[in-house]
Amino acid sequence: MDQTIPNDLEAYWMPFTANRQFKKAPRLLVGAEGVHYKTIDGRTLIDGCAGLWCVNAGHSRKEIVEAIQAQAAAMDYAPPFQFGHPKAFELASRVAEMMPGDLDHVFFTNSGSESVETALKIALAYHRAKGEAGRRKLIGRVRGYHGVNFGGMSVGGIAPNRIAFGTMLPDVDHLPHTHNLEKNAFSKGQPEWGAHLADELENMVALHGAPTIAAVIVEPMAGSTGVLVPPVGYLERLREICDKYGILLIFDEVITAFGRLGYGSAAERFNIVPDIMTVAKGITSATVPMGAAIVRKGIYEAFMTGPEPMIEMFHGYTYSGHPLAAAAGLATLDLYRKEKIFENVREIEPYWEDAVHSLKDRPNVIDIRNIGLVGAIELAPRAGAPGARGYDALVKCFQSGALIRTAGDVIVLSPPLIYQREHVDQLVSVLSDVLGKLD
Repeated sequence: MDQTIPNDLEAYWMPFTANRQFKKAPRLLVGAEGVHYKTIDGRTLIDGCAGLWCVNAGHSRKEIVEAIQAQAAAMDYAPPFQFGHPKAFELASRVAEMMPGDLDHVFFTNSGSESVETALKIALAYHRAKGEAGRRKLIGRVRGYHGVNFGGMSVGGIAPNRIAFGTMLPDVDHLPHTHNLEKNAFSKGQPEWGAHLADELENMVALHGAPTIAAVIVEPMAGSTGVLVPPVGYLERLREICDKYGILLIFDEVITAFGRLGYGSAAERFNIVPDIMTVAKGITSATVPMGAAIVRKGIYEAFMTGPEPMIEMFHGYTYSGHPLAAAAGLATLDLYRKEKIFENVREIEPYWEDAVHSLKDRPNVIDIRNIGLVGAIELAPRAGAPGARGYDALVKCFQSGALIRTAGDVIVLSPPLIYQREHVDQLVSVLSDVLGKLD
């Protein structure tokens, strides 16, 4: 049933949105169930990006909704400073249990951006606690995305996220990105070329000195920049170099954790244990905002010194481990396990890969990338108008029955992890039609 468009869209300053353009022709969503959205004019859209990389278990799942409702009725809020509630501890234990190696202590936040800020602060404070306060330099990567707070923007490497805000954190450097169309275009899964790019970290150590470098932070798979899949051997080489020089390795798994690549984490898929992992999004299947920084046992223990009444880490948030978020997280993890959702990703990945790559010969397509239940279709930019073709694809997909995301001229696909083959077919059919009509 059609609903009335709000009579004034002006008051809301929308994030990461062309506000003036949107408000002239708004794309308003009013309902969601399973793998579909409902628009304000009564149409159904297949969700091609799990909302925003985050609705991993599908929309409006009864088990999660009921857990949130029950918790709200029982206790709406508990202070996280010097007090606690059982579900936060239970969720931390459940999350730690599913992480590889000794990643066994969980610091709750409210978002991916806050998880990154927390991880960076923990890294700096850890080295100080170990008597190496000179380790202050943070290494990110070009085209990396680590949220929108100043720490995350500083180590991030997407120019439009940085240029309007002046001076970032000092003592930051960036590794090169791994994207190379000449060498890796239309790779299926991990590309073969590019592992050597990790060796640039050796050059940074030679330039700055190992005793000055605190941490390296990378997305195992860079998502927001347009899906950059790690070359074979690249992440392993970063781990080796960090170990060699006593540098902490942070995996930003805000996108990749909780099933996106078919496992509890990308670390598990690639068999690499980072020192700190950041998560968010899929931890509650996006029903209630929540994130976390997960650290290895030795990092946590480095803080647990001095008098017991002393606060060990002067950091936290009003809503850390919020009762509703914790309840949502527990119900979400139960659903992942009950329905074998991560296993579903592994089973459908080959079909997804073939379906996405079937678009290779559509007009203007210059690359297709995929891993797990993630895909990217890179389009040739229009002369003098970078991003315009991608934006048109987003609008035309919306009009044709699919919700997608774009990063410039890259169509980014990351559907709910409960997709079946018929959903893949539906999404790819819309994309094929739209790509055929783009000028």
